[in-house]
Amino acid sequence: MQMGRVELFSILIVEDEASVNRAIEFTLSKENYKVYQAYDLKEADHIFQEKEIDMILCDINLPDGNGLEWIKKLRSHTSVPVIFLTALDQEIDQVMGYEAGADDYITKPFSLSVLVLKVNAFFKRNSQSQNQYLESGEWRFYLEELYADNGEKQVTFTKSEWKLLRILLEHPKIILSKSQILQNAFDNGEEFFDENMVAVYIRRLREKIEKDPADPKYIRNVRGMGYLWNQSCIKR
Repeated sequence: MQMGRVELFSILIVEDEASVNRAIEFTLSKENYKVYQAYDLKEADHIFQEKEIDMILCDINLPDGNGLEWIKKLRSHTSVPVIFLTALDQEIDQVMGYEAGADDYITKPFSLSVLVLKVNAFFKRNSQSQNQYLESGEWRFYLEELYADNGEKQVTFTKSEWKLLRILLEHPKIILSKSQILQNAFDNGEEFFDENMVAVYIRRLREKIEKDPADPKYIRNVRGMGYLWNQSCIKR
């Protein structure tokens, strides 16, 4: 991850008007964002479950339902930022949008330049407020940015890998059972996880942060009990 420039965040566009959807996709792609396009809520929900999404741009009136209701459901288990795009411009409509969980609200017709400015500003502001890290051994783990740095290399994590890793980092030198990890890291129903999957994700983490995954320094397996982070952690 390169610091000091706009990073390759992923954005999901949920817009049934094809010309508007294509125009937004073209504009954001030129800004170095990874863009996914959906034209109804069913397609949007599928993409959101399958991909790592950093922001949603969502119309309200869609062919198969109401964008407000879909975002309300997402808000029960995710804090991904949302900007509503809609022709509804009454004050009550905007209030309902914010109550549903919107971070911003843009009424149609809108300027693509203004949309880009809003998106860029959000990610810049968010990145500046998320520079805290946990220091453990030779690594710095950046709390909200899903990456770690040891001075020689940087490694990035998927959201699921990071959830498990963060549980370990926040409880150093404490043995956590697989069931405790499942309960605290994967308890929101967004994916199916069982105790075997915990072992799979532990292996992936070791491959990323351990010099010798077969002889781990950080993530230790305590036979018959669970796993522990075997280094002290300091929050900076």
